Amino acid sequence: MLFDDSYKTIKNTAEGIFRDKGSKFLAFAYPIRSEAEIKPIILKLRAEHGKANHFCYAYRLTPDRSVFRINDDGEPSGTAGRPILNCLLSEDITNVLIVVVRYFGGTLLGVPGLINAYKQASIEAIKEAKIIPKTVNDIYEVNFDYLQMNDVMKLIKDEDLQILSQQFDIHCSIKFEVRKSHLNQVLGRFDKITEAKLKYLETV
Repeated sequence: MLFDDSYKTIKNTAEGIFRDKGSKFLAFAYPIRSEAEIKPIILKLRAEHGKANHFCYAYRLTPDRSVFRINDDGEPSGTAGRPILNCLLSEDITNVLIVVVRYFGGTLLGVPGLINAYKQASIEAIKEAKIIPKTVNDIYEVNFDYLQMNDVMKLIKDEDLQILSQQFDIHCSIKFEVRKSHLNQVLGRFDKITEAKLKYLETV
């Protein structure tokens, strides 16, 4: 299988709400890049919603969508985190965290009612978010002499590379982003520019 270098995620933080028998389910969808971002988000929600009963969530990470986790936060097993995750799966989005904050309304909803409520709240939040396609890109830095400027700039323009930062002096450097599926072609062309030194920085 060829490496799929594109995926879908959400562009913005979004909120959705679902009510049932007095209970209120507030869903918050966040675009995230790493697990490190999750705890601060949940702590902030707990601080803002001090009277809420449950903070259930699910997330998916990485462009190949291989990292995911669910948390029922005290709701019956399988009634909260799993339905939230299923919404991420059905939209095929990744690098997304959805937290559903529940205010208990006094009436028990039962297992089917809970599953439906967490699902509907999550769907509402996803609807409010803008789903966008993204490509898996590598970030490189190229260092070169001022005399190579024209060759380097022509290559960047020809290959439609996104410049992230640049510094022009006697010695120049440009930080750029290149789509993974496009990488070998670009590296091959840089090889032909003597004096241009490439350094891999990260994959985003």
